[in-house]
Amino acid sequence: MKNNIETKFENNHNVHHDNSYFMEVNNGMTHEQWNAIICNDAFYDKKFYYGVKTTGIFCRPSCKSRPPKRQNVKIFNHPQQALDENFRPCKRCKPTDERLPSEEWVEQVASYIDSNYNQHLSLQTLAELFHGSPFHLQRTFKKVKGITPAEYIQDTRISKSMVFLLNEDRPIKEIAIAVGISNMSYYVTLFKQKTGFTPTEYRQLKNRIN
Repeated sequence: MKNNIETKFENNHNVHHDNSYFMEVNNGMTHEQWNAIICNDAFYDKKFYYGVKTTGIFCRPSCKSRPPKRQNVKIFNHPQQALDENFRPCKRCKPTDERLPSEEWVEQVASYIDSNYNQHLSLQTLAELFHGSPFHLQRTFKKVKGITPAEYIQDTRISKSMVFLLNEDRPIKEIAIAVGISNMSYYVTLFKQKTGFTPTEYRQLKNRIN
């Protein structure tokens, strides 16, 4: 009698015998390829590679990172195709068989934070997105940048809100939310900690300058 693991293995490796699996799902991806990605199937390694549009990273099918959303996946037949479209190799599964320098990896994470500071960001979320462990990301990021990912997120949010405060007239609470901080009390405390002013005091600088 076959156990569940044996059944899953057979179903996964024999699925290509069903012609329906050669139908394209999206972006040139077949059902067979999508099945390989969500099952982390090493059988398909070097047969194709997949990129994740939201992070700009590409992987082997066997990559153990969190499965991407199907609509964000793009298929490549060779690593160079992904590189030519400015996708970067995953640090975890190393699809190019080369180790990604720590500095480059950290810059990828920092760039993502710079563009998504208004979203919910955590060490765990970033580690999953950039295919590393939270511990390794924390240690490597601080080694390269001199601060932790959490501190970088805080600095980015406060820096962005400083620009908004001086150039926009919308309420301070709206600005806090716009930079990813929903707790007003926390925002005021963090802002003063980073700048020496409350948001209101900082905004008043605009009137003094003018």
